[in-house]
Amino acid sequence: MADGALNRSDEARARAYALPLEDMNPGDPELFRTDSFWPYFERLRAEDPVHYCRDSEFGPYWSVTRYEDIMAVDTNHAVFSSDAALGGITIRDARPDLRRSSFIAMDPPRHDVQRKTVSPIVSPMNLHMMEPIIRGRVAEILDALPVGQPFDWVDRVSIELTTQMLATLFDFPFEQRRKLTRWSDVATTIPYAGGLVETEEARQAELMECLAFFTDLWNERVNQPPRGDLVSMLAHGEATRNMSPDEYLGNIILLIVGGNDTTRNSITGGLLALNQNPEEYAKLKANPGLVASLVPEIIRWQTPLAHMRRTATEDVQLGGKTIRKGDKVVMWYVSGNRDERAIPEPERFIIDRERPRQHLSFGFGIHRCVGNRLAELQLKIVWEEVLKRFSHIQVLEEPERVRSSFVKGYERMLVKISR
Repeated sequence: MADGALNRSDEARARAYALPLEDMNPGDPELFRTDSFWPYFERLRAEDPVHYCRDSEFGPYWSVTRYEDIMAVDTNHAVFSSDAALGGITIRDARPDLRRSSFIAMDPPRHDVQRKTVSPIVSPMNLHMMEPIIRGRVAEILDALPVGQPFDWVDRVSIELTTQMLATLFDFPFEQRRKLTRWSDVATTIPYAGGLVETEEARQAELMECLAFFTDLWNERVNQPPRGDLVSMLAHGEATRNMSPDEYLGNIILLIVGGNDTTRNSITGGLLALNQNPEEYAKLKANPGLVASLVPEIIRWQTPLAHMRRTATEDVQLGGKTIRKGDKVVMWYVSGNRDERAIPEPERFIIDRERPRQHLSFGFGIHRCVGNRLAELQLKIVWEEVLKRFSHIQVLEEPERVRSSFVKGYERMLVKISR
C-alpha cells in the first residue's frame, strides 16, 4: 500500500508543478478520487493563495486556500453569501429550477431562526443522554466484526454506526435506516456514467422518494404532541412549520448529510491515518487517554467536507485580488487545514497535538457545524471501545475514495483485526 501511494504522490506533484497556474482546476473530482489533490493546494498556498479558475465543469470560480483568508470569508456573511438562490454552498451550482433552501444555504435572519429550531437536539444535556446509547451500539457493532478475516470497515463500522445514529435523531424506522445512507450519497453525488446515479433526472427521482418518505413522517408528527426528534422539531417549530416541500427537503438533506458524511468519513479516515502513521498508533495503544486529542486531530487530518462555497454580494478585495459581485468563492478547508502559517507541522498526523481543535473542518462564524460535538462524541466512543477490544486493526490496501471535491470520503476500505 505504501509504495503505490508514494509513487502516485510523486506523479501528482510533478503534474501539479508543471501546470501553468492559470490552467489549474483544484476542484476536479478526479483529483479527490485518486487522492492526488494535495500538491495542487500546496502550490496554490505558496504561489497564488486566492486563485481564479476560469474554466471547469463547474464554471469559473475562486479558490481560497490559506487558513486566515478562509476565516475572513467564512465570518463575513454579509459580503460572502450562502443563499441557495445565488448558488448555495458547493462548487457545483444546482440548476435554477432545482435550488432548494436549507438553513445552511440561507443568510440571516432566516438562517438564525431555522438553525435555532433544531439545535436543541445537540444540546449538552441531550448529548449526555445519547452517550450510553451510542456506546451500546458501538460495542454491538465491534463485537460482531470478524477477527482475522478481511472485511469492509466503511460498510460494517463507519456507515452502520452513523446510520443508526441518524435513525435515532429522526426517529426513523430503524429497519429501513440504510435508506438514509443512500439518500445522503445521492444528495452529494455528481451524476456520471457508471456512477452512483448516471443522470440528474435519476438523482432527483431518488430525492423525491426521500421527500415522500419524510412527508409521511411529518404528517404523523405534526398531529402528535411535540417530541425530541428532528422531524417533530421541524413540524412544530415556529420558523419551520410552514416550509415549502422544497425547503423541507433541503433541510432534511442537510441534516442527513451533516449527520452522516462527516462522522462516517472521519471514522474511516482516522483508522487509515493511524495505519499510515504507525508510531502514532503505538503511542495511542500505550496511552488510551490520548483519544481526547486524537479525535480533533482525525477531524483536521480527514477534513470530511473538502470545501464550502460562497457567492460575492459586492466587489471585494481578498489577498490582493478583486472578486466581483456574483463570483463563486470556494473555501478549501482541506487546504487551510494543511497551512503551515496557521498550524504547526500540518503535514504530520500528531495525536497529542498541543492545540488539536485549531482546524477548519467545522467551519467558522454563523454556519459553524451545529453537530460538531455529536461528531466528536461518536469518534471518541468508537476509539475508546476499539482500544478495549483489539490489539491492532490493519488496513490491507488503499481505500476506494469518493469521486467528489465536496465530500472527502471513502467507498470501501478492507481491514483485518487482531485481538
